[in-house]
Amino acid sequence: MDVDLRKLRYFVAVAEELHFGRAAERLHITQPVLSRQIRALEQELRAQVFTRNKQSTELTAAGRQLLEDAGPLLAAARSLGLRVQQAAHGASTFTVGFMPGISVTGAVRAFAARHPDLSVQVVRTSWDDQVQAVHEGLVDVSFVRMPVDHRGLALRPAFREPRVAVLPAHHRLAGKESIGIADLAPERLLQDPDAVPEWRDLPDRTGAEGAGPRPVFRSVEEKLEHVATSGGVLVLPLSTAAYSTHADVAQVPIDDIGPGEVCLAWSAHRNSPLLPEFAGIAAAQH
Repeated sequence: MDVDLRKLRYFVAVAEELHFGRAAERLHITQPVLSRQIRALEQELRAQVFTRNKQSTELTAAGRQLLEDAGPLLAAARSLGLRVQQAAHGASTFTVGFMPGISVTGAVRAFAARHPDLSVQVVRTSWDDQVQAVHEGLVDVSFVRMPVDHRGLALRPAFREPRVAVLPAHHRLAGKESIGIADLAPERLLQDPDAVPEWRDLPDRTGAEGAGPRPVFRSVEEKLEHVATSGGVLVLPLSTAAYSTHADVAQVPIDDIGPGEVCLAWSAHRNSPLLPEFAGIAAAQH
């Protein structure tokens, strides 16, 4: 079954707006044209993706599955176009993504020495866009902190590192040689609990209840500043916590949780030998 990417983009617009009129405006087409395209997509897929009446537009189970899978597919298509354009203009580049606290200097230098014809570049990513940067072709390969959504990715382990609790300097646990994850049960965790499943699964966890929405951070510096001012805590890889210092923040090792894992990730749709080659060099550096 061939899926028309244009129709798929139209579907995503409707799925995100849940309104054909707003989606048509966003796509700069008329609503009847959009409706015909969605009906054609449903015929191609042999599945109904929306239920629609005068009051609302809702995704069906098939539509929810299509929306879940559409993002990586459309990103891969954009990435393909970008690489083809670069090749057409003679751009011989290889771009490496990295997270704050992860040093890529040794791997990049070793790889560049093997390939003097390539311009090897680096791009900083974040927790929010580390996978998106790979899917969209902004980077060829990237250091990603696990866990991530594996779909559409090739992953190779790079290294592991301890995780630490990041606390206000005046906190009751600051200054201890180490703590257990249960010591953080009464605390408000300032990050997505799924990033720290050991804390999320504590039986007596109470710290996050009734504390309102978690803040959105754009940098490590913002995370540390929020810890210092709000009294909340974070669990971070040691290299991330050490990346930026803050006089009003303390770091304490957590002795009963596993290390954080860093992997090399690239698009599973690509088969360039440069990708596993760089991953092998990077893994050897650590």
